[in-house]
Amino acid sequence: MMPFDYEKEWKNWKWEIPEFYNIGYDVVDKHADSAKRNKVALYWENAEGRKEKYTFWEMKQLTNKFGNALKKMGMKKGDRFLIRLPNIPAFHVSFIGGVKIGAVPIPSSVMFRAKEIEYRINDSGAVGVITTPQYLKEVEEVKDKCPTLKHIIVVGDGGEHLSYDEIMKNASRYLEVEKTRSDDMAFFCYTSGTTGAPKGAVHLHRWVLGNDPSVKYWQAAQDDDLVAHTGDLSWIFPLGNGFLYVWRWGISTFIYHGKFDPERWFELIEKYGVTNLASVPTCYRMFLTIKDAEKKYDLSSLRHCISAGEPLNPEVVKEWKRRIGIDIYDGIGMTEVMVYLSNMKGLPIKPGSCGKPQPGHECAIVDENGNPLPTGKEGILAVKQGDPGLFKEYWKKADKTAECFKNGWFLTGDVLYKDDEGYYWFSGRGDDLIMASGYRISPFEVESALISHPAVLEAAVVASPD
Repeated sequence: MMPFDYEKEWKNWKWEIPEFYNIGYDVVDKHADSAKRNKVALYWENAEGRKEKYTFWEMKQLTNKFGNALKKMGMKKGDRFLIRLPNIPAFHVSFIGGVKIGAVPIPSSVMFRAKEIEYRINDSGAVGVITTPQYLKEVEEVKDKCPTLKHIIVVGDGGEHLSYDEIMKNASRYLEVEKTRSDDMAFFCYTSGTTGAPKGAVHLHRWVLGNDPSVKYWQAAQDDDLVAHTGDLSWIFPLGNGFLYVWRWGISTFIYHGKFDPERWFELIEKYGVTNLASVPTCYRMFLTIKDAEKKYDLSSLRHCISAGEPLNPEVVKEWKRRIGIDIYDGIGMTEVMVYLSNMKGLPIKPGSCGKPQPGHECAIVDENGNPLPTGKEGILAVKQGDPGLFKEYWKKADKTAECFKNGWFLTGDVLYKDDEGYYWFSGRGDDLIMASGYRISPFEVESALISHPAVLEAAVVASPD
């Protein structure tokens, strides 16, 4: 592997954001109307072994049908609807079908309880929800408390509610895609709400374009790849790197519906010939608990791995390389801006480091007022305001939006420092750092030291009063 000229790539990167742009057309229809029309866009399997696959042409027809079904209900550009679906193809169909007509999907975890669903529907003013019978109960519990909610679509037997199969059967497969602007609202993702009520991070259609560096430099995705993500599509990491970003380039994806099990996933990697894997550190650690997995399974198809969502311990990077023979490229991101700073293929990896800003993304370590800090000084990781991959605002929370933009920077809240080679190192969230005897201690560094011991599988470090 030849190192690439990072400084040259960064200097030569130019954003090309058109005035008009629609995510749905770009990630599906563009390919369906090209020589890639019969290429498989999605391979899917569930825990019971049921399998499905869809070409880009088939996805165009299905998403057109769903878009027309929404329009028939009266849904229009700017209307919000909640996606409460597990990892099933209807997730892809409903998300793309929605953005094609200019509607605004809101991916939502199926783990949420009734009160969390109620909050998101009412905060966003959602007019619809799409779910399955398994996750319908919580929606029914709160529907009468949600004045904007008009439509409940159920994938499967939903009783009195709208049937996904029926509305799809009766809808036309011809649809004129809404002429959205690149800076039109495309979708929401709610933050985890660690410091108060969850906030709806509003992403624009240009968000997919703004993450081209993620696909090119971090994920290093190629046209003949099969990309798989172990996470739930309702989370922004798999939504991007396991779905939208790679579909933009006409690359095939694999999604599994079932509880994460490392041995099952090793089987799936072998069975489907997964080449490009995205996951989280916890899952990589679970993979490494399987004795002799590298001998038991044929993992020869696998050529690239990325990780995000939590700090990746150096020991995991080293052990994965030793046993599987592949580097894991760690990255850091968040709901508001996804992964913009990462390790990249061709750039030497420093185990434990988050890497460097991807070409096109300007980052800095700043103080609480947005003033850049010197090399080696711990501070807040910031992303330059105006980055095309950055969210626009927190829905109906102008004060919260203003709080995180300072001096032309978006302040992420993550505490890092930059070394003299330009690599960034994670210390923790601002509210996670532990004060002891006047020192600021990073839980991640202590956890990494504990996990390096062969008798330790997982570790969590929290503060305790004296």
